[in-house]
Amino acid sequence: MGYKVVVVGATGNVGREMLNILAERQFPLDAIAAVASPRSTGDIIDFGEDGQTLKVHNIEHFDFTGWDIALFAAGSGPTKIYAPKAASQGCVVIDNSSLYRMEPDVPLIVPEVNPDAIDGYKKRNIIANPNCSTAQMVVALKPLHDAAIIKRVVVSTYQSVSGAGKAGMDELFNQTRAIFVGDEPEQSKFTKRIAFNVIPHIDSFLGPDSGMDGYTKEEWKMTAETRKILDPDIEVTATCVRVPVFVGHSEAINIEFEKPISVAKAQSILREAPGVMLIDKREDGGYVTPVECVGDYATFVSRVRKDPTVENGLALWCVSDNLRKGAALNAVQIAELLGRRHLKKG
Repeated sequence: MGYKVVVVGATGNVGREMLNILAERQFPLDAIAAVASPRSTGDIIDFGEDGQTLKVHNIEHFDFTGWDIALFAAGSGPTKIYAPKAASQGCVVIDNSSLYRMEPDVPLIVPEVNPDAIDGYKKRNIIANPNCSTAQMVVALKPLHDAAIIKRVVVSTYQSVSGAGKAGMDELFNQTRAIFVGDEPEQSKFTKRIAFNVIPHIDSFLGPDSGMDGYTKEEWKMTAETRKILDPDIEVTATCVRVPVFVGHSEAINIEFEKPISVAKAQSILREAPGVMLIDKREDGGYVTPVECVGDYATFVSRVRKDPTVENGLALWCVSDNLRKGAALNAVQIAELLGRRHLKKG
């Protein structure tokens, strides 16, 4: 006996990755439905490696009654309309958008970090998936926090264009090609040219009434979500930067602890931590970059070293596939956790 699962936004980057991961991880399925906007209705998409195909259903007419889990990768607009509908029809929603993340009665889950929080899903029948940059960071921070209690985190992100969807990937490709052939690169998705450039601006700027004047919403998400998932007492300051990489987010993280922790101890902890792959050789190429992480499940940690500017400090480098752990994989892992703890069909 398995689950009846709906993937909403199935034709987008994250939706397709959700379908891939459900198949890869052999999620126990009785039925699978691909759902998207009216313009994709009737499209045929692949599922798994055995030649199975799915016909895309129109979200406007889809009935969630009798379905167990809906993985939403449709953005906040459609989610605001259709997630409550699915939840009210008895289908548990796992939402990848930012819409519900900071709602106090909606659990925000990274299974390696706060699995017990999933027990609160019944309040609204909705579970939130965190921001891509937050997800990989808290996987790396959790075991270190358990060992030495984190006080403060300073993080700079290097976020790939796939975090902005297909339009972001297309813009990097088209601008790069235009520059190589001597054409003027066209700019529409990003606020500056992204090809051969970096942009210290993701999402909208916050105003003086926000308490974080000058920060962007993406930076606020990392702060607020880390506190909700990991510990409300942790101070976080983030600088989020878009870089000309197609897939894979990177982060340079400085951590201040309450208790002393050596580099060797941190490496030992990370080596055994769930979801973490430590690759930390102090030699040329002895670290992970976005190119190597694409298609992998792990959050990779490299360059663990002492931060001499604070009493108990470490610095490290963290890389993960943002379409996987940062989005689709985490959503499927939440579904697996939900099944083990509550639905118990598989």
